[in-house]
Amino acid sequence: MKNANTQRILILGINFAPELTGIGKYTGEMAAWLARNGYQVTVITTCPYYPNWKIQAPYKNIWYKKEISENGNLNVLRCPMYVPAKPSGAKRIIHEATFFVSASFMLLSQLFKKKNDQIICIAPPFHLGFLALFYRFFKGGKINYHIQDMHIEAARDLKVVKADGIFKLLFGMERFILKRVDSISSISVGMNRKIEAKTGRSVIMFPNWVDTNKFHPLPNRNDFKSKWSFNPNDKIVLYSGSIGEKQGLDALLDIASNIKNDFANIRFVICGTGPYKVKLEEKVKAINLNNVSFLPLQPMETFNEFLNMADVHLVLQKAEAADLVMPSKLTTILSAGGLSIATALPGTSLYDVINDHDMGILIEPENITSLQSAIVEACQDGHDAKRINARKYAERYLNQDTILSSVFIKK
Repeated sequence: MKNANTQRILILGINFAPELTGIGKYTGEMAAWLARNGYQVTVITTCPYYPNWKIQAPYKNIWYKKEISENGNLNVLRCPMYVPAKPSGAKRIIHEATFFVSASFMLLSQLFKKKNDQIICIAPPFHLGFLALFYRFFKGGKINYHIQDMHIEAARDLKVVKADGIFKLLFGMERFILKRVDSISSISVGMNRKIEAKTGRSVIMFPNWVDTNKFHPLPNRNDFKSKWSFNPNDKIVLYSGSIGEKQGLDALLDIASNIKNDFANIRFVICGTGPYKVKLEEKVKAINLNNVSFLPLQPMETFNEFLNMADVHLVLQKAEAADLVMPSKLTTILSAGGLSIATALPGTSLYDVINDHDMGILIEPENITSLQSAIVEACQDGHDAKRINARKYAERYLNQDTILSSVFIKK
């Protein structure tokens, strides 16, 4: 991937800007950074839909669409696809398959244009690798297959797809791709280890990043709480991100119920959207939890203040998701100097990075008792040293320019 002379890059990815969270955020920022640094970038993607699982305005009811930005250096080609309002395992397969088909037609048009020197394929979905191989067969170029999420393993281990027989086929298709691409990269040490074990190939470390100038600690954090209708003395326990099954947020509602009388100043805030949000809202209403609030995803211009007003940030994963995904929200939490409580097992990347740099509280996944104790303790002790360590780590290891320059620009 490191080639200062490379000027034309084709990016294939289902998620892209202006999505504010997850893979689309990072792919969008990478494409814009490359365009600003002299590369001619073409992106084949779809319309923004994540994490709402709903096409965002003003992209509704479009077919194919072309967008040009960054002084003409960034061309975004958006393709139509099916977006299920309530994604199940089967519906996700159809969702990804429709994008594969529509993106295939867009890719065909690129065969009649100037050759791209690099093809960056963002997985998931893993089968976009077939489109990258197809393009290289006719036009040449080097393929980097970048794995943000080991979603076949995640679908198997989290029982998202329950037809066990399909996984032999999916892993076989993935193996075909991984053997033929020019390079493979991923975002954490643990994920790299798993990918290397199943491919026998070395994997490039390409972690997610953060704009440390945009997200930073603010003085007088408690003053921002009134902006979101909380009292300055409230202790805000924040979960922000996609609301799905791998986060285990049902347990959070149980904890809120357990402590609402003894610790009335602890307020739980669930920010974001996702397929399980309605279910959680119904449960909160049914058991009358007045210490739990739901907020939509916050706009970028106020997001740093929003992160700063939280006393505790929750980074929750089920044990089965260990080293299959790396929570993208952690980068901004660290950059804002936030105190995180993370569910992670020893030996996983998430556990090791937080433990080695003493920048958060670690507990066993799916242990409600431990999570409850950690939340209460964190609200009573500010853990200022861990907050300082978090910010230092972000500045040293997660700076956007440093990471992207190390990957794309030869020193």
